[in-house]
Amino acid sequence: MTRPQVGAVMLAYGPEPWLVDAARAVLASTDVEVELVVVDNGCTGRSIDDVKGLPGVRVVRPEENTGYSGGCRLGAAEVGGDWLAFVNSDAIVAPDALAKTLAVAAEPGVGAAMASIRLADTPELINTAGNPLHFSGLSWAGGNGEPATAHARRTTVPSLSGCCFVISRRHWQELDGFAAEYFAYHEDTELSLRLWQRGLRLEYVPDAVVRHHYEFSRNELKLYLVERNRLVTLLTAYEARTLVVLAPVLLLTEAAMLAAALAGGWTRQKFRGWGWLWRNRGWLRARRRRLQAERTVPDGVIAELMTARVAPSIVNAPPGMGAFNAFTAAYWALAKPLLRRR
Repeated sequence: MTRPQVGAVMLAYGPEPWLVDAARAVLASTDVEVELVVVDNGCTGRSIDDVKGLPGVRVVRPEENTGYSGGCRLGAAEVGGDWLAFVNSDAIVAPDALAKTLAVAAEPGVGAAMASIRLADTPELINTAGNPLHFSGLSWAGGNGEPATAHARRTTVPSLSGCCFVISRRHWQELDGFAAEYFAYHEDTELSLRLWQRGLRLEYVPDAVVRHHYEFSRNELKLYLVERNRLVTLLTAYEARTLVVLAPVLLLTEAAMLAAALAGGWTRQKFRGWGWLWRNRGWLRARRRRLQAERTVPDGVIAELMTARVAPSIVNAPPGMGAFNAFTAAYWALAKPLLRRR
């Protein structure tokens, strides 16, 4: 039988110590035919030159750093195949990981599938087995630090991890992929929501193992982008009725995030995000019109996937998180029935 044709996309920026290993692992994938494009968004050091010398790799370099979102868009347009695989430059895929993930992504009703992302130094532990999605738009690495044996069953997940997932080119093109305006962070959450809004499931594949050299960065740009893009998703992907029903708790979340910014010294980044939203309000309106026009599933159905408690294991919970979770859980219990009513 003809093996599936996979266009794999990998981004490179900065030193990239694992880039060559990550590229070699993708090229060594079994039971699929892989074409790999590496998007050089400003890679430094020897790694980009070394990866250029690998058979089966093509490197493209845009005129400027396009971020993760723009780089994935560019890479996807540069590769062939009916399937697209997006793999982080610090993620080492097992030989059978892409084939196993693709097999699930190809099932009827599935929009995309993600691999089992393990911590590279302790691969018996999970980095993410699918990302929880709080109804306020917050999302995090699900199962981080937990035994892989606790996530050994295939499950339907609220949100994919952008570390390693497979999607059909048809779905990617229908949704026009990631919005370049996101630049980086939360674009995988938005794509996940849009697939759910099309009535398509997202699946976690436990035996498709990827070792991720994960490092949680708290640089100023990340804090700015994570918060800004969370709000972009809320304002464009949620139905108007949902925003009205959730308005009190969404405002509370904004107050809580501002308090966290004040305590953490990134208030300027929070304000900068609000400023971007205001300056780009025309784009937000156009984006909202598009996303609401393309959806076929109401938020009341998707609400069943969401959680009311924030519980990331990567960062320490700020003071007051217990009270915040208690309030949002109580509010969500009242809001969900309202969202189900039409």
